[in-house]
Amino acid sequence: MPQSVKIPVRALVEYVYRSGSIVSGFKTTSSLIKGTKAHKTIQKTYGESDSAEVFFQMTYAYEEIDYTVEGRCDGLLFDEDLVTIDEIKSTAKPLDDIKEDSYPVHWAQAKCYAYMYLKKEGEEKIKVQLTYVHVESGEQKRFQETCTFDELEAFMLHLIKSYAPYAKLRYKNLQRRKESIRELSFPFDHYRNGQRNFAGAVYKTIADKKTLFANAPTGTGKTISTLFPAVKAMGEEKADKIFYLTAKTLNRKNAEEAFQLMSEKGLFFQSVTITAKDKVCFKEETRCDPDYCEFAEGYFDRINDAVLDILKNETVMNREVISHYAKKHRVCPFEFSIDLAYAVDSVICDYNYVFDPRVSFKRLFEEQKKQTVLLMDEAHNLVDRARSMYSAELQKSMFLQLSRAYKGKNEKLRGAIKAINDEMLKLKKEHGEKQVAVKELPLDLISSLDDFLVQAEKLLAGGESDEQLLEAYFSALQMVKISDFYDERFVTFIDVFKSEVVVRLFCMDPSQLLFQTGKKYGSRIFFSATLSPLSYFMEMLGGGEEDYVIRMPSPYEKEQLDVFIQPLSTRFKDRDKTIEPITEMLIDLVDKRPGNYLVFFPSYRYMTDVVDRLLEEELAFHPLIQHPSMSEEEREEFLANFDQAGDRSLVGFAVMGGIFSEGIDLKGDRLTGAVIIGVGLPQVGLERDTMKDYFQSTGKNGYDFAYVYPGMNKVLQAGGRVIRSEEDQGTLVLVDDRFLSRKYVEMLPEEWRNFVVLKR
Repeated sequence: MPQSVKIPVRALVEYVYRSGSIVSGFKTTSSLIKGTKAHKTIQKTYGESDSAEVFFQMTYAYEEIDYTVEGRCDGLLFDEDLVTIDEIKSTAKPLDDIKEDSYPVHWAQAKCYAYMYLKKEGEEKIKVQLTYVHVESGEQKRFQETCTFDELEAFMLHLIKSYAPYAKLRYKNLQRRKESIRELSFPFDHYRNGQRNFAGAVYKTIADKKTLFANAPTGTGKTISTLFPAVKAMGEEKADKIFYLTAKTLNRKNAEEAFQLMSEKGLFFQSVTITAKDKVCFKEETRCDPDYCEFAEGYFDRINDAVLDILKNETVMNREVISHYAKKHRVCPFEFSIDLAYAVDSVICDYNYVFDPRVSFKRLFEEQKKQTVLLMDEAHNLVDRARSMYSAELQKSMFLQLSRAYKGKNEKLRGAIKAINDEMLKLKKEHGEKQVAVKELPLDLISSLDDFLVQAEKLLAGGESDEQLLEAYFSALQMVKISDFYDERFVTFIDVFKSEVVVRLFCMDPSQLLFQTGKKYGSRIFFSATLSPLSYFMEMLGGGEEDYVIRMPSPYEKEQLDVFIQPLSTRFKDRDKTIEPITEMLIDLVDKRPGNYLVFFPSYRYMTDVVDRLLEEELAFHPLIQHPSMSEEEREEFLANFDQAGDRSLVGFAVMGGIFSEGIDLKGDRLTGAVIIGVGLPQVGLERDTMKDYFQSTGKNGYDFAYVYPGMNKVLQAGGRVIRSEEDQGTLVLVDDRFLSRKYVEMLPEEWRNFVVLKR
């Protein structure tokens, strides 16, 4: 029985005909709407007998593989002479710069449709036409060629023959994947408490193409509990791809290790980890300029060989593996990982590759998304990350400087910049020197930004290499893009100070946008050790009544963790009074229970006040203090101190919600306990108060949604640093009288509720 491969026309021709270098800076980003309008404008000129958006599909047999090729051609035109295939391409480039041989990939796409038409109709000749239309002027330019069936059949053979090595390898690897999954058993000797139920819930969610929200405490084995059933579901053709999404490098490593473990148990499964461009770049400066970077120069001429090589030899393609093959084939490691993402079974990456409209995978077709599983680790982080993804900010000073730079150089561009400045000055005059929140979208400003984008794009597409213009262009583009999402869930912040005006479109509630993006995928699993309160996170992450829910018990015994509450008021007005009792408590704690501790504070100021007071005493422990803007090396050095066993105890002082309150794993004697000062409430301010009012207006408890639940999540994350393995024993001290109130007690994990109240 012949093997079967399905591929869209565009993917086929791009694989075979892409060539040249990666060029940094500007690629024309005229909106899809403008491009669609340009297509429709031309299609409206077609005659009555002509057709637009014609679907073609054919099967081409080559060397025991049946290739099903399909796609839609823009136009099928009929006249007395010959049928014409019309392929329309919109562009912001000057049409004079486009020659007949400028884009072989466009000819290839049109010729595919031409061959499919002749094959279907049994005709001998056809015209192939490329129509280029300028998105702003509407100006058109056409190239035409007459092709015979024999010519097109030879062309199609060349296409399939060029694609065949990749297709054969992918088919072979998919067969290996399927057979290995069938034989794969759970890679540990036994399931932890509740782990089998968790894995079963994940499998059922994927099989049913549903959404699951899972609160899975530390130690549940979240990574393997989600990946193992997802892999098994793929073996039974209930899915075809996994995206493992997380905000933390540590969690990406956990996923890589889980795949490596299953690989050692016989699984053949190819995964790629996408690391940020600036972290993997081989050059001193991250600049994708073929004149500067040999890995960008000629990238597309070498990438197919690089992909084939790594897919023949590797399964877990982490940063180190990708770097090795990137150097071997002289290709950019970041772009290499993106290209691999479309070819492998699983992608490990940041949330933004799926949810951020600026960077999401553009070549993942809708049908592929329906067969893809989203596994969202540490999903509590996604709420604020999504707010950031769907928000945009603009500074007046950026455009004032740009206006000066283009004075006398380009008056049309300068006029567009001046209009933006004028609109921001109007906002300054209207609101005065203060920060305000308004519900309306500043439409006149958005209109001015649209005009600026048109003028800037002309220059940039024509080869202008001004970094200042490029930065302003992308800031304006982001603002215009976000304005398309703007509704009652958004607010506009206008911040005026001295000569500066900052306008920010802020997404208060990203739930609807997360839902709209997520529903395009086959199934979605949100999981975290601190997805609590579950109802809050379901609401904020776009959940609904039909979604599945699972609350996992802690796999650890309550006796492993001693919990104490010191009922002091850590409210801002009372903090000075707490410095002495907190100092005494910390000295007493380390004296009676020697070891390594982390103490988390709600602010640097509060932390500094307590540390200064402690340093007046003769301490039996070594203090270690987090400071703002620590480099990666400084963070690693901070944590490395906990690896060194010594006679003296070690107490690290850090800020709650910061770099040391989640995503770190200090097992065994490396960490004895944690002290959490306060209930983690975000700082009171216009942003949080505006969110509070919005949620209150929607019938929810606005204060809880804006302050209490996000704050308590920080507490749960910080406290979760203590017990990290089945052998760990530890101490947790919660300092705040609010922890004794009913609301907060109900939010504490079950294993924290057997607490002892310390004397005031």
